[in-house]
Amino acid sequence: MKQSVENKIVEKIKNHRRGNIFFADDFALLGSADSIRQALQNLQKSGLLVRVATGVYAYPKLNKFEWLDDKYILPTIDEIARAIAKRDKIRIVPTGLYALNALGLSTQVVMNVVYITDGAARQIQVGGGRGILFKHTSEIRRLSFKSELLMLIDSALREIGEKKVQEHELEIIKEKLKYATLKDIDRDIDLMPIWIREIVLKLWKY
Repeated sequence: MKQSVENKIVEKIKNHRRGNIFFADDFALLGSADSIRQALQNLQKSGLLVRVATGVYAYPKLNKFEWLDDKYILPTIDEIARAIAKRDKIRIVPTGLYALNALGLSTQVVMNVVYITDGAARQIQVGGGRGILFKHTSEIRRLSFKSELLMLIDSALREIGEKKVQEHELEIIKEKLKYATLKDIDRDIDLMPIWIREIVLKLWKY
């Protein structure tokens, strides 16, 4: 018996773990554009998929805590941005408040995350007032970090600004740098501006 397009999509989705992010194009070989669109709409209504942005769907993790209202745990803005970057084969680096928040340097809720990228500039609405902004940059050094930690420290310090870094912020960064290896430092330190490089080398202890 021939499978329907919807059943084919369900089979493909269920071959992945919950939390995975899919794009409409992932199912392009399973049927016509109209049949795929209709199938995805049906799977949203059934709750198997959640649409998190235009053409972007999550196979959501189930919420195990009964006292919480939300049935599902949806992907974060950063997870969505990384999935888009992987699909489009581009590099992205989070900037601004997100970098500060990720390091514990700010508790402000980040609704719109700005990334620099070697890809095209664009804005993506994620829902619930959240958004992703990709800003094209020719500053390739900032996109070349191998260490996620050092990349975030570089972005966070750039956001704070030279000569504006507070002592308590340095203490937090120092604590985070305990997780940086000599290999990380050797590989990425030259990608930073001199003033950030000096801070990192002063705080890091091998």
